[in-house]
Amino acid sequence: MSEAPLPAIRSLPSWLLGRAAARGRTLVAEALAEEDMRMWHHVVLSAVRDLGPVAQADLGRGIGLDPKDLVGILDDLQSTDLVVREPDPKDRRKNAVSLTARGARLLKRCEKAARGANDELLAPLSAAEREQFTDMLRRISGAAG
Repeated sequence: MSEAPLPAIRSLPSWLLGRAAARGRTLVAEALAEEDMRMWHHVVLSAVRDLGPVAQADLGRGIGLDPKDLVGILDDLQSTDLVVREPDPKDRRKNAVSLTARGARLLKRCEKAARGANDELLAPLSAAEREQFTDMLRRISGAAG
């Protein structure tokens, strides 16, 4: 008789990676919720910090977010004084997004919370194993280099 499908599936690296990713997302989402922040809001804040001031369209392309979804997130972030949208000095037809001082302070807290969640996720691994595991994830995800 053949092996039951569930053990066969659960032994696949893709299944295990998916489960680990889901657990990681949950841990990070819970940590960010302590700061009243959601995952995509955190991603956008981080990208604005790294790229800003950045044209709204470039921001969306840079993080792979649909323009309609980005507008909603930016509306949320602007309404709570975390980002500001102003005419882009390079092209007045576009909006440039910048981080406010309040946004920068919140982002620092969110980054600390996300690091803590990732530390919890990787707690079963030694420091050397964490480094090796992260390197392997970069390679198989295509993010290496």
